[in-house]
Amino acid sequence: MTQTTILTREPVVNRNRAITANRLIAHGPSIGAVVETLNSLADIWPTHHTVFVCLGRLVPTPELMNWQAPPNAMVEIPSQALAHPQTQALLPQLRDAGVSMCLSWFAPGTALPPDCDWRFVLMDRRRHATPAGSPGITLAWGLPNVAAFQESVQAGFDGASGWFFLYGNPAAKELSPAHAQIVRLLNLVRNNADIKEIEAVLRQDVAVSYKLLRYINSAGFGLSCEIQSFRHAVTILGYSNLNKWLSLLLVSASRDPGAPAMMQTSIARGRFMEQVGASFFDKSELDNLFITGAFSLLNALLGTSMQTVLEEMHLPSAITDALLYEQGAYAPFLKLARLCESFESTELQKQATELQLSPEQINRAIVGALGFADSLQS
Repeated sequence: MTQTTILTREPVVNRNRAITANRLIAHGPSIGAVVETLNSLADIWPTHHTVFVCLGRLVPTPELMNWQAPPNAMVEIPSQALAHPQTQALLPQLRDAGVSMCLSWFAPGTALPPDCDWRFVLMDRRRHATPAGSPGITLAWGLPNVAAFQESVQAGFDGASGWFFLYGNPAAKELSPAHAQIVRLLNLVRNNADIKEIEAVLRQDVAVSYKLLRYINSAGFGLSCEIQSFRHAVTILGYSNLNKWLSLLLVSASRDPGAPAMMQTSIARGRFMEQVGASFFDKSELDNLFITGAFSLLNALLGTSMQTVLEEMHLPSAITDALLYEQGAYAPFLKLARLCESFESTELQKQATELQLSPEQINRAIVGALGFADSLQS
């Protein structure tokens, strides 16, 4: 049966802007269609964080119990559906099955059913200034930027869900010496410099060497042996993969409070583009697709302009055209990756149709990319 449900996603962060959960929004015609899609993703379900499952505009019904919910899954129950007989029938079934619940779109004064443990509560910050009356850990939604998040925390919210951290960051400045060092390494690797030359640069910054080896040895890369030196890394991985991992290192180099969330977003975009692009591009180009997505937030991560970062690097034109001008062969896939980060699905479905990608392909790429990005979090 062809799936008719398509997913989008957003991160959930705590007061310190560290990711504590991921939110999957299911855009489907019925609960049955959503259940079919969720069950089909069991083999790649991300396990690093709690996963909120939002049912979009659908009323939660007992049919949801046909989903084999993973232990870290949490079902969102909209407060507007609490009075619906089908939702009232579902709540005790979820509770008895040990499936956690999040109360979404809560408003002060909402009549709550007895015997429900609302671990998290989602409130629209545009409508409610404070989390007054909330029965759980309260998350703000609908924030436009970092300043609005800071105001929400001061007002008593415990965190937020959404993409606010991509907006309202400090003004661009010059590339820092630490970031410039990684860019220098990237250029050496891309130009196939001698290993001794690369090692000499690495010795100048022990922290970079340590981070690089830690990322290469992380579970996400699936290597069968531990890499203990840069020379060993070159032998095992080759220059092409080292270029990819150094790109990851650059993405992870920021010390901004919002960096972990931006890092997850960047890496998830890259992995998503790599996966959906596999049927469009030669295998030799997939790393470039990954790097395009991974570098798409470098300006925010490094506190500088995209133009400044890319001027220091010698990247293929397809990457720079996509990042600077939203043009070229990779641009439609970067646009697709960004559309996966919307609470609505209309534009995502339109772009997927233009690229002749099915909901199944989109959903597996989103969830797989999320799991990969989370596996690299320390």
